[in-house]
Amino acid sequence: MQEKIKPVSVKKKLGIASFSLLLAALLIAVISTYRVDHKEIHKSEAKVKCISCYELTLKGRPVLSFNTDTLNTAACWIDRWALIPSCRGHLLTVFDNSLVRHKYSSEEVKKLLKIHVDSLKNQIISLHNIVDDLRYYAHVHDVRDVGYGMIADYGIRKVRQYRKIEQELNTLNKVKKDSARLHIAYKVYFKVVYKNTKGDTIEENCHLVKTLPHHFLIIQTDLKKKPKGIISQPLPLARYIVLGTSKSIRDHIKWNERPDSAGVYIGELDHQFLPNGQGAHLDNDGSYYEGHWTDGKRNGFGFSVSRKKRLRIGEWKNNIYLGERLVYNSDRVYGIDISKYQHIKGRRRKHYYAIDWANLHITHLGDISKKAITGTVNYPLKFIFIKNTEGINVFNPYYYRDYRKAKAYGYHVGTYHFFSIHTSPAEQARFYLKRSRFEKGDLPPVLDVEPYPSQIRKMGGPKVLFSRVRTWLGIVQHYTGTRPILYINQIFVNKYLNSAPDIKRNYYIWIAHYGEYKPDIRLAFWQLCPDGRVQGIHGEVDINVFNGYEQEYQKFLQKATIR
Repeated sequence: MQEKIKPVSVKKKLGIASFSLLLAALLIAVISTYRVDHKEIHKSEAKVKCISCYELTLKGRPVLSFNTDTLNTAACWIDRWALIPSCRGHLLTVFDNSLVRHKYSSEEVKKLLKIHVDSLKNQIISLHNIVDDLRYYAHVHDVRDVGYGMIADYGIRKVRQYRKIEQELNTLNKVKKDSARLHIAYKVYFKVVYKNTKGDTIEENCHLVKTLPHHFLIIQTDLKKKPKGIISQPLPLARYIVLGTSKSIRDHIKWNERPDSAGVYIGELDHQFLPNGQGAHLDNDGSYYEGHWTDGKRNGFGFSVSRKKRLRIGEWKNNIYLGERLVYNSDRVYGIDISKYQHIKGRRRKHYYAIDWANLHITHLGDISKKAITGTVNYPLKFIFIKNTEGINVFNPYYYRDYRKAKAYGYHVGTYHFFSIHTSPAEQARFYLKRSRFEKGDLPPVLDVEPYPSQIRKMGGPKVLFSRVRTWLGIVQHYTGTRPILYINQIFVNKYLNSAPDIKRNYYIWIAHYGEYKPDIRLAFWQLCPDGRVQGIHGEVDINVFNGYEQEYQKFLQKATIR
């Protein structure tokens, strides 16, 4: 017998239709959820700082944190449940490192502390050299020099870093006596960085909520609130946003956000994401450069610090350091050095030229190299060095007259000796002292050392030369009570001076260097040209500049002149 099909009631049909419509609405809602525009995606993006460190505790109380490392990662504000607004400050991020909160045994604590203390001591040594260089820079420069403010700010940061490490070492020295109660744990902290409705950058502390596969993490702000103006996304879409943003960071911001083979760069970028304009770069080897960039290379004014080169300030071209270019004006402290050749020309001495001591002014800085000059060259003289002796029997017949006249017209005067490799340094020192004048307020005695490389080799090398130089310096210093100045040229500095670190460290340097850039060495005086012009003196004259302004020059006079 055939079974009859029961007709479906109208009420049941309406129920099925309503369920179908509801299901369709849900599907549309789900689809629409995953089809957000770019503005909404942008409002859901954030950045998370993952801060990892070792935390040292004594008797359960935190003492200090060290080996702190910060990694910036992409993040997205998320809802805990799909289709329902339920953010409450939750974010999805990705973090590659281990998040183990590991506590170490007492033996491991000792090893970790020793490694950290050794690291701090090495940092102190490196920072000491940098801070010392920066203090020296501050002594011989001021706000009139290009880039002074930038370098001064860097110096403040380095001094603070130096003091912080000193305090950390002091803390460790105090607590290591109680090592049995010391504990170290590896910890990770989080901060979310986002823009508020006013466009201000905000940072909030976060904590870990849950770990997901493939290095995904769910974190939550400590306030457990979603900021105003922020859009949160469902978890599946958030994964794509985080991965896409992370890839963008890896592929495009090579210099700006993360430590990699190029180091870390903070500053202006061009359309290819290369440094262009003003910026600072910290390399992985610890070297630092701050200044101007062009097409990813150091170009223009900047300064660099590294363990090998120490502080270098000045102009750069295609990553090559050229040197510091001085701007010459009437604010600087100028002087000259003279010999018998300011009075005579040629060996026969047919013509004698007197010096007009009452009207001396520098009128030209020479043509051997380019110079940055502001205003007209009409500079007064503050000091005069006079050559008097050479070897054990050569002397300047005009020395006494020039010495007396220069003193009478108010100049600070110094006397120098030309060193000979052919005679005894002790005899040379005695000859120099016998023939020269040394009065209160005079500039320090000067030893002019200019042997050729072939002569240095012939006499037995730099070691022999510096032994003889030390003999002369010691005798003259003992007699005058004043530490002499060493006059040398740039080639001698580059090739030999590092062989005598005691001389480089303990004696004032006066250098002959005729390039357009200031010598890359600590010095007292710089002979910047041999072809200058001085009103009141016939012919070409050696022009010198003191390494510093008037205030530092006065300090030099108080400290270094003959008493």
